[in-house]
Amino acid sequence: SENAKSEGTFQVTMLPGDGVGPELMHAVKEVFKAASVPVVFDEHHLSEVQNMASEEKLDQVVDSMKESKVALIGKIHTPMEYKGELASYDMRLRRKLDLFANVVHVKSLPGYKTRHNNLDLVIIREQTEGEYSSLEHESAKGVIECLKIITRAKSQRIAKFAFDYATKKGRSKVTAVHKANIMKLGDGLFLQCCEEVAELYPKIKFDTMIIDNCCMQLVQNPYQFDVLVMPNLYGNIIDNLAAGLVGGAGVVPGESYSAEYAVFEMGARHPFAQAVGRNIANPTAMLLSAANMLRHLKVRRGKLLSSPFSQIISLGSVRTRDLGGYSTTSDFVKSVIDNLHPHYGA
Repeated sequence: SENAKSEGTFQVTMLPGDGVGPELMHAVKEVFKAASVPVVFDEHHLSEVQNMASEEKLDQVVDSMKESKVALIGKIHTPMEYKGELASYDMRLRRKLDLFANVVHVKSLPGYKTRHNNLDLVIIREQTEGEYSSLEHESAKGVIECLKIITRAKSQRIAKFAFDYATKKGRSKVTAVHKANIMKLGDGLFLQCCEEVAELYPKIKFDTMIIDNCCMQLVQNPYQFDVLVMPNLYGNIIDNLAAGLVGGAGVVPGESYSAEYAVFEMGARHPFAQAVGRNIANPTAMLLSAANMLRHLKVRRGKLLSSPFSQIISLGSVRTRDLGGYSTTSDFVKSVIDNLHPHYGA
């Protein structure tokens, strides 16, 4: 990667993942090629459902990340069957890289009307502990104990990340989402940490909301929210609910951060397996994630990449099936490239 950087290019780790992931990555590569983006992908395949997962492959991905510091990844599908290991490879990768903060920016697409338009909110999720701690056992026959781990250190860390993000991005309010009325100690600790951190940021409004009420409020009046911060499982659910408000899994980008790594991915992690090989998947979310990655790398072409999508969708001439149209993935990619280079490939 040092050689690549000296030549003005960036090495990026790529994990196509499962479902339509490889097709979406192909779309990114096509657009990057047309836009002459100075990125070299170090591609790895890690998949439990395709029998391409092992400790060796996981270590190779981690080694690649140590070199590149940045990755673009598809959804790594987690099978439901228990095969002796509770933690999925996706979770193990996130833990090895300490990707503690997941950020999903839910924003309405210009020209695509939904029940709520002009939405702009951010969901920040702690994603290394909570219900995803992979600590389950059968304590007696027919009795399973599943442990949810909440720690002060990680709750404070994600709360500080949320308030720092709000400060940096000029956001005015942070809402802590919890279930402390039932999980008085676990979610109580998370809420307490958010309240303590909030006192250090007097210019940012702070409020709290119980998770079930938050789901209802998001559907009824999502405009009241700005930045939301929450433990692991709630974040996973709210990410997907909020993505549905603006068009679904195909249009919302996401990113995950540790102190030294940045991973760019789809905001609603959905493999969309039924669309595999049919050329109908919407590449918008992955292309937006790739554009955000370029901004993170400070590649000037990042801005160039983010503009064509809204133009294409607002024109309405090229829409994939999830947005009510009949266009294929290839049609959409061609429109993006035509917006970047009207005579590309002619």
